[in-house]
Amino acid sequence: MIQIRGLSKSFGSFQALKGIDLTIAKGTVFGFVGPNGAGKSTTMSILATLMAPDSGIAMVDGFDVTKHPHEVRKRIGYMPDFFGVYDQFKTMEYMHFYGASYGIPKAERDELIPNLLELVNLSDKKDAYVDTLSRGMKQRLCLARCLVHDPELLILDEPASGLDPRARIEMREILKELKTMGKTIIISSHILPELAEMVDEIGVIEHGLMRAIGNVNEIQNRLRVKRYLHIRLLDKMDEAETFLRDRPHVNKLLREEDKINVHFGGGDEEQAELLRSMMSYGFEIVSFSEAQSNLEDVFLEITRGGADPS
Repeated sequence: MIQIRGLSKSFGSFQALKGIDLTIAKGTVFGFVGPNGAGKSTTMSILATLMAPDSGIAMVDGFDVTKHPHEVRKRIGYMPDFFGVYDQFKTMEYMHFYGASYGIPKAERDELIPNLLELVNLSDKKDAYVDTLSRGMKQRLCLARCLVHDPELLILDEPASGLDPRARIEMREILKELKTMGKTIIISSHILPELAEMVDEIGVIEHGLMRAIGNVNEIQNRLRVKRYLHIRLLDKMDEAETFLRDRPHVNKLLREEDKINVHFGGGDEEQAELLRSMMSYGFEIVSFSEAQSNLEDVFLEITRGGADPS
């Protein structure tokens, strides 16, 4: 669905993108992760045909964003981080305005718009003026607006920005529903744990460079981001503690009554080997569970140091 090759963009002396490459398959929910100024919004603006790159190629569903912008716009729904709404409109009027802008006949809009408002949980606000809606409601209305022409690709730049916890949960549930509908979604967010629950893959960008791409588990294994193992035993706690301290990839131990918490630097195979070795030494293990490091740990590991290599 999305193919980016060698994409670069500068603003004066500031180089926002430095030749990034990215491929996103159809039906994928892709999380774009990076600090402010990393290049997320610039990349999304180029994909949305709102900005031309200095060099490189960006394709959406086979169409070049600079050569065929009208074809691209038919296929995308773009939700910027900051967006304006027409406060003098009622919710239904607002949706009809955008539906008409896409050339959708009124009869089709009359059937479509109530369904979209139901999807984003705004059916009870259909006759409310837009300026009376909360920020979370306006965010959901903007998302409904993006869906009015049934786009194949949704480009959502910080859709949960500035929302309270309840509004973030509501937005997350809507995005999960869109995922089940087969939409391709590229979404940026600083709410990293919530993003990990929704996405199939993540891309970490920093200083205009793609640092890592893949699913969270793959990146964790590749980087050897520490895992946290919780091991409960029937007895022999002292022996187990001594045994574990000598094992490879064990970085730190914390003992709690009948449980030992281990900061573990190995991957799946090393974890399986640790369990096998404990059992072969005769330790009676009640439970051996893992609490993987979250997306924030992955992000911090990838961007560790934070210096611009250029």
